[in-house]
Amino acid sequence: MNDESRSTRHGYQYVVMRCVPRVDREEFVNIGVVVYSQAEDFLCVASNVVDARLNSLFPDLDVEAVHAAIHAIEAVCCGESPLASSGLISLGQRFGWLAAPKSTVVQPGPIHGGLTDDPSRQLEHLLHGLVS
Repeated sequence: MNDESRSTRHGYQYVVMRCVPRVDREEFVNIGVVVYSQAEDFLCVASNVVDARLNSLFPDLDVEAVHAAIHAIEAVCCGESPLASSGLISLGQRFGWLAAPKSTVVQPGPIHGGLTDDPSRQLEHLLHGLVS
């Protein structure tokens, strides 16, 4: 790798969003990824919620609640949620809120990080490798 290509790579962090229908059983299905890069001023989520898959694994699951949670995460990423008015304005603050443990049907996994020259492409790569 030459110095020029190395200088275009920036750090990023990501969390995998998990559908956790029953916390007591500790079972989950990966349904999305949130990627944040401070250097690139980037915060975005990509998801793949497959209703049939969730219904086959968890017949009593409210799949609409899962979709609503993903839409709420998208709103936080885009700055369109009430969180912006509560003071969580910066992308880093929003990522921190999304990555914080929750006891809802959609929960974040641990925070991971890496280097990328294109956070959007990295998001799609992570979605394909970890969710789809």
